[in-house]
Amino acid sequence: MQILEATIADASTIVDFQIAMALETEQLVLHHNTITSGVAHIFQTPADGLYLVVKISNNTVASCMITYEWSDWRSTRVWWLQSVYVIPEYRKQGVFTAICMQVKSMAKAQGCSLLRLYVEQHNAAAAATYIKNGFTKTHYHLFECSI
Repeated sequence: MQILEATIADASTIVDFQIAMALETEQLVLHHNTITSGVAHIFQTPADGLYLVVKISNNTVASCMITYEWSDWRSTRVWWLQSVYVIPEYRKQGVFTAICMQVKSMAKAQGCSLLRLYVEQHNAAAAATYIKNGFTKTHYHLFECSI
């Protein structure tokens, strides 16, 4: 298993993974052009984040996105682990654990002291996986406002 920083050559696979994840976890149909633009943005604007891909036998089996937040309370960057997708036939085989270990190592090397993620509230399987990998439920609720 190789965990690599994604390149623009991985973009179409990442788009496909994101479309599949949204449908699977939230029954949400993403617009291909919108998600393609969103994925491309990260490659064009690396200050906003990066993608990792997991390859097994030269097949891409998973991807995730890392985005950054500044915490004035901690005077450090917080990394958000987002858009995690593992194709179904590779789940429960340690792929997410490997991603998590890699991201933690990368974050620590960059001086980041906190890794965060969010999970759709009915996705119990994902929540259990995150807890198994050292994440804890926080006292925060997530809010958003469309503009």
